[in-house]
Amino acid sequence: MNKLLIPVDFSEYSQGAVDYACQLILANGNKQTLDLIHVFTNQSNLYVNKQLAPNLVDPQVEVAKMEMTKLKEVIHIKFPSIVCEAIYKSGNLFEEVSKVTASFHYDAVIMGTKGTSGLEAVFLGSNTYDVMLNTKTPVLGIPKDATTCKKERVGLLCNFKKAEIEALQQAINLFGKDFELILIHVNKEDRDIKIIDAQFKAWIAEIIESTGIENISYTVKSQVLYNRVLENISHAINNVLIDEQIDVMLVTKSRKSLFRQFVGENIVRKLAYQMPIPTFFARVHAAK
Repeated sequence: MNKLLIPVDFSEYSQGAVDYACQLILANGNKQTLDLIHVFTNQSNLYVNKQLAPNLVDPQVEVAKMEMTKLKEVIHIKFPSIVCEAIYKSGNLFEEVSKVTASFHYDAVIMGTKGTSGLEAVFLGSNTYDVMLNTKTPVLGIPKDATTCKKERVGLLCNFKKAEIEALQQAINLFGKDFELILIHVNKEDRDIKIIDAQFKAWIAEIIESTGIENISYTVKSQVLYNRVLENISHAINNVLIDEQIDVMLVTKSRKSLFRQFVGENIVRKLAYQMPIPTFFARVHAAK
């Protein structure tokens, strides 16, 4: 059985991620089920170490269980065919999500990009970029205002690397193949456009053969677009997404990916907050 994992803190942000995930399942006719994980990140040692007082019960546990029950009821009312289960963990959000995904092969972790009790740590913090690069499960980030599932136009930063095909294959598990794929290439070396067009022709043929996606277009952007102050690169990327009317962005996390060349740890915080559309961070192995 295929599953999606959604960290929830019962905020509007995690509720948006849940709604998006349910719509996505129904839109594709997929058979994924949802695991809703709530991590107690603020439990004191008094409650965590029950050996000192086995009868002590942390009041936030009962509150969380009540909130989870309400959430599951809302899901049942809005999406009666969706099956979901609750998981409770105590500790660090990153570590607990990693443990859960290590024990089961989820198609993706879907989460809101900000929350009230720890979810913001998914995208914020000095080690965030490394966490994204090294997670064993694809991650789909859902901005607050992107709770309606749209997937007509899917964008991919393209550098003609095998990892991009891996990213597409993983994305198909979530989004199916019924979308237009827009390949976004940055002409870093100011190459002749005829050479790039010929490369795209061969690359698109390989994508069709490997993934079955046939509705593909591409756009070539000048390097000048990204020759700004480093802190403004996130704005440049977002402008491309808006100009091309992209519904979902696919990002490869290999060391040679175009995304990693342009985005450093020092601007991940800004990029994550300002990403205007759902963004799928694929888990890739390809070295070239």
